[in-house]
Amino acid sequence: MKLFWLIVAGGCAAVAGVSLLRGDFDSAFVVAAAGMLAWFINYRMQVKEKLAARDAAQEENIEENELDEDQ
Repeated sequence: MKLFWLIVAGGCAAVAGVSLLRGDFDSAFVVAAAGMLAWFINYRMQVKEKLAARDAAQEENIEENELDEDQ
């Protein structure tokens, strides 16, 4: 899914560039804003996955420490 959002962001950047060359500044702004939104969604998904992995590792460490203390 991350690759999808990167492709959308890149496509929006290309379309915004073409709109700028044609002099259609309103469309260029709207498409560029949509591209930035797609990039932000991609970035958010990556951070969310990293945080979930870190939380899972912390939970495993806590469980291991509790088992060690019980013995």
